[in-house]
Amino acid sequence: MGALTVIATHSAGQTMAVARSLAGSVRAGDLIVLCGDLGAGKTAFTQGLGRALGVTTPITSPTFTLANRYEGDLVVNHIDVYRLVHIDEVRDLGLHELLDDRSVTVIEWGDAIAGALPGGYLEIRMVLGDGPDDRFLEFRTVGDGWADREATVAAMDVSTPGGGEPC
Repeated sequence: MGALTVIATHSAGQTMAVARSLAGSVRAGDLIVLCGDLGAGKTAFTQGLGRALGVTTPITSPTFTLANRYEGDLVVNHIDVYRLVHIDEVRDLGLHELLDDRSVTVIEWGDAIAGALPGGYLEIRMVLGDGPDDRFLEFRTVGDGWADREATVAAMDVSTPGGGEPC
């Protein structure tokens, strides 16, 4: 695993701003794994990332649909594996086919299927803080896919113009 970068946020808007900042480092074929408790901000993060990647339709949690696909400058595949029971169900999602040269794939609860994930990825663990909207976002690269961008992730500009209001 790569170096750990931790960023604190204090609102959903700030969490989205961090995601928008990360979008400048995202490449087609990337895999981003989001981990954290219920309500930790995984979908808010994906909303900020998607908006920065040109998605104009509302991004919603794929908890019941398992996977949503959004068109933007890159296609954003948004997957939630919370409800999956068996590792065979991961194969049924066609994850390998989603990782292509036109898209970025974001998996909520992805740590539950880490052994089935292909290649390298960026893991973002979201930890609840003391306040109701406080979060710590822990960024770690796994494998080779993001290794060349560790320094970029560590130096992300996470300023939140406009007071960090949601995008």
